[in-house]
Amino acid sequence: MTFANPAFLLLLLLIPAIGFWYYYRRRERYATLRMPSLQGIQGVQSIRGRLRALLPLLRIFAVIALILALARPQKILQEEEVKAEGIDIALVMDLSSSMLAQDFQPNRLEVSKRVASDFVDKREYDRIGLVVFSGEAFTQCPLTVDHAVVKTFLSQLECGVLEDGTAIGLGLATAVNRLKESEATSKVVILLTDGVNNTGYQSPKLAAQIAQKFGIKVYTIGVGTMGETLAPVSRRSDGKFHFDIAKVEIDEDLLREIADMTGGQYFRATDEASLENIYDSIDQLEKTEIEVTSFRRYSEMFHRFALFGLIFLLLELILRYSVLRAIP
Repeated sequence: MTFANPAFLLLLLLIPAIGFWYYYRRRERYATLRMPSLQGIQGVQSIRGRLRALLPLLRIFAVIALILALARPQKILQEEEVKAEGIDIALVMDLSSSMLAQDFQPNRLEVSKRVASDFVDKREYDRIGLVVFSGEAFTQCPLTVDHAVVKTFLSQLECGVLEDGTAIGLGLATAVNRLKESEATSKVVILLTDGVNNTGYQSPKLAAQIAQKFGIKVYTIGVGTMGETLAPVSRRSDGKFHFDIAKVEIDEDLLREIADMTGGQYFRATDEASLENIYDSIDQLEKTEIEVTSFRRYSEMFHRFALFGLIFLLLELILRYSVLRAIP
């Protein structure tokens, strides 16, 4: 809320002066009756007498409300018109069982989901889609500006829902297929994996060549510490994974080659902090100029304050000269 005539608010400084004037003149408004002793009526006060003492407050409230009405309070109704040639981004997330490795806390997948969700929040005007892969790949969420939907799908990702494996080529090809018809100024794939391509009928390099043909830039992220970590090594009959110490293997040469072929970059995330920095770097690299035109509409509210002021004033006058009338 704002005020069209804020100078009138200075009149509120008169309120203490009005209160002092009422206090100073109170004896002149009441008749004086001399009595030899007050012992018989000491502490006696009627309800009318107590209520009458509140009459000056009604007048003060009326003055305050009328001053606020003069200042013309207005409620701002702001609208935004955005004209932007945005960026279409496909997040490609590895769901192979190795993403449950515990070198990230609680595991690689949960950290990747959380950091990717924060990244989505920063891309206010972009269309974002989600592709998942392990031994096979599919589009979890098509390109959309409804980022709440994207974040919902991200939060629901789980390992084990697809055939296990690491089909990097299939994941990338699925994302390229989603972006190839896009008319956005910039088309970007962010491919996150923690392994080596070991299955799938689509070659990762061929998928990268197709991405290059359609002007799609691919940023690749290898997730995992150096050395060994506690990771799933097999799956029991009840569907639960058996964990043991395993070597961290990421085909960095392939991921770097995919990024270089398409004009992107390769990053290695060895902990949650480095993964956050990687997404921040991509966020800074993929910027586009956005033209935003703001419109402001105002809703006048002074009539409400004027109405309350008149009500307070009228109530004070009615009570003063009727129910709470003083006998001269």
